[in-house]
Amino acid sequence: MGIKSDVNLLGRTLGHVLKEQEGEAFFDLVERTRALVREVRAGGDDTELRQMLADLSGEDAGRLARAFTWYFQLVNLAEEYERVRSLRGSGGVRSQSLESALMALKEQGMRAADVEALIERVNLGLTFTAHPTEMRRRTIRQHLEAVARDIPHLDDTEAQERVAAHVEAMWATPELRHLKPTVLDEVKGGLNYLGAIAGALPQLQRDLGRAFVNVYGQESDARIPLSFSSWMGGDRDGNPFVTPEATRETLELHRQRAQELLLTELKRTYANLSQEDGDPAQTAGVEPYRAELRQLHNAVRDGEQVELLPRLEALDIRLREDGQRRTADQLLTPLLTLVRVFGQHLVSLDVREHSGQTGAAVAALLAQAGVEADYLALSEADRQTLLTTELRSRRPLWPAGEALTDELETVIGPIREVQGAMAQSGPRAFGRYIISMAESVSDVLEPLLLAREVGLRVLTVPLFETLDDLQRAPQVMTDLLALPEYRAILAGDVQEIMLGYSDSNKDAGFLAANWALHEAQRQVSAVCRAAGVRWRFFHGRGTSIGRGGGPASRAILGQPAGTIDAGLRITEQGEALADKYSHPVLARRNLEQALYGLLLSAARPADSLKAEWTAAMDTAAAASAAAYRALVHDDGFLPFFEAATPIHEIARLNIASRPVRRPGAPTLTNLRAIPWVMSWTQIRSNLPGWYGLREGLQSIGPDAAREMYAAWPFFRTVLDNAQMSLAKSDPLIFEEYLRLLGPHPLAGALQAAYSETVELVEAVVGAELLANEPRLRESIGLRNPYIDPIHRIQVELLRRARAEDGGLDTFERPLMLSLQGIAAGVRNTG
Repeated sequence: MGIKSDVNLLGRTLGHVLKEQEGEAFFDLVERTRALVREVRAGGDDTELRQMLADLSGEDAGRLARAFTWYFQLVNLAEEYERVRSLRGSGGVRSQSLESALMALKEQGMRAADVEALIERVNLGLTFTAHPTEMRRRTIRQHLEAVARDIPHLDDTEAQERVAAHVEAMWATPELRHLKPTVLDEVKGGLNYLGAIAGALPQLQRDLGRAFVNVYGQESDARIPLSFSSWMGGDRDGNPFVTPEATRETLELHRQRAQELLLTELKRTYANLSQEDGDPAQTAGVEPYRAELRQLHNAVRDGEQVELLPRLEALDIRLREDGQRRTADQLLTPLLTLVRVFGQHLVSLDVREHSGQTGAAVAALLAQAGVEADYLALSEADRQTLLTTELRSRRPLWPAGEALTDELETVIGPIREVQGAMAQSGPRAFGRYIISMAESVSDVLEPLLLAREVGLRVLTVPLFETLDDLQRAPQVMTDLLALPEYRAILAGDVQEIMLGYSDSNKDAGFLAANWALHEAQRQVSAVCRAAGVRWRFFHGRGTSIGRGGGPASRAILGQPAGTIDAGLRITEQGEALADKYSHPVLARRNLEQALYGLLLSAARPADSLKAEWTAAMDTAAAASAAAYRALVHDDGFLPFFEAATPIHEIARLNIASRPVRRPGAPTLTNLRAIPWVMSWTQIRSNLPGWYGLREGLQSIGPDAAREMYAAWPFFRTVLDNAQMSLAKSDPLIFEEYLRLLGPHPLAGALQAAYSETVELVEAVVGAELLANEPRLRESIGLRNPYIDPIHRIQVELLRRARAEDGGLDTFERPLMLSLQGIAAGVRNTG
């Protein structure tokens, strides 16, 4: 079977369930709606469609939105399996694979030893974050996972019956959460995907070994340069529910899941390594490999810290020396790889805190100790002097044995919890301390002083988020790395610098943010290189283009040359987890593509960009930011945004433990980037992924832009991502939402900006949008007829809800269903 037959069968199954559960009349309503929407999409009159939707009750509107939502949920599963089927059936050397990466590196003149040194130098760190645009309940996901398991067997009657049973059960199951997920719910949801990743890692390790043999004709001991981290349970920025207790529960869950994973693989390996030692006649019944594995199993089972990796590596050497190479490659490699990547900690938990909170905690600590009564009133220079003086000392500031105040416990408590986890699960249980909204050197030093209170050395990571912060980053890093006190703590470790896509985009727009990120990375690299410090950038990417989304390999290949030293870290957010890691085959493919991008980018030496290109981008970024800020700072913009988009409705969704705004009065500034982007996605405008690009391209000029697109990976990545954002926008649907507020000057301006941006981008790339990505283009076209009804239902429901007092309460459920349906249909929503 192929994807068309899979989709048809799943669609017919849903249709049968709708007939049985809701009756022929409702099924006819679904089919009639689909037909009318297709007519309108083809240019037909929409009078009948509007009247039909206006006559629906709120309950029927919700059921109709659900019906189309379930279609998308099932189609998404079919598309995912089609990707699996395609990958399994591909022959030869796959594009963007580890073997193709080694082939490209060899063509560049790199020897096998050079590539091994490169792999030893870099690491790709993937960090799961609790920014879910994944709105499905866990119960619903479990039903969908069961359907997904049977899609390969849809030609079997029993499999079809099981699928029908799960679809029937899902239709009768409430898909909306009644309560917001807890922090631990989010942790469990993210960790669910580690099973598929664990299944992919051994194959990736074999892929790497096979690539060396095929490309260089020799074996290699190189190890896949992968690590995994998490923010879930440690990200305190603006989330009052990430308490020290929540962090402790998270770390304990990590330990338990790691234990379960290791015990399962140790048992499997024990069963396979059944060889006797030496002469069977002399040593009958002696199974040395099993004896070693039994000891390791019992230590893990009993919760002991045990040197798993060196003992397994020694076992690997013994097997090879005993002539058991195949056993080592095929039967021990899975366990050895999992231990290298996951250890006994599973994932490294980062702690993230807002710089304002760490500053306030340090102020309270210094005041209590009688060191400084008003730390926050000091100048930046005086803060640095005070902090470096304290860091040279080892004396604690808080009296030993005395309980911390609530204010200090909130900030210092998580540090104490990770210290305890490191003692139990090893040093990799804790990752780094991320300082969000880092603006100064003192912001980076303050957590070091707090950590000293519990006797823990932490490595701090400044997160530069706004346009001003990104432009200030090179000087901040210059001053920071010049401090002997800081360098003593950093020692020989890698300096991480985090770059934020979300707030920079919301602050300055798509093009200006991308250029500011590029230049910050280029200049900070030069600072670290001059200071003799190894460095690694941490990219805070979302799933949507407006938050740094798009294919990971493309994003990595678009990094400035010479800026990848110790590798990269990247956040994996929202529905990206399900999209990339729902199946071991998909996990393997996404990981190999990301590693392909990393190896090729890390191999590129630093070079000088053409002066005319950087000058053109400076001008373009300024023009773009000016246009974007003129829009969002317009007095009428916020009312326009709140009327045209379902931002207030999104705020009521129980999709995350984190509030949609940072503390303070409701403004655009304290609105978080995820609901900001999601609002524009819901109305198919996708403004954060393209607005301001028109003015930027106009300032560059068509000829220069074509040259930059053809020869500059960064610029090509920017425009290719813009193509995706523009292609997923839909002027026809956007216009429906504009009807909610009547004639408005900003409406016409946005519509004109969109059409002119499309024309300019197509002129530069020399083709229609997504001409170079036909599968994605086809997928968007096929989805429109099925997502259009949900958009139109949502517009009708918004109109009704806003027409009466308390209307949002009356129509909350069907509106929430429409939000969920559009997210399922569009994907990459936040």
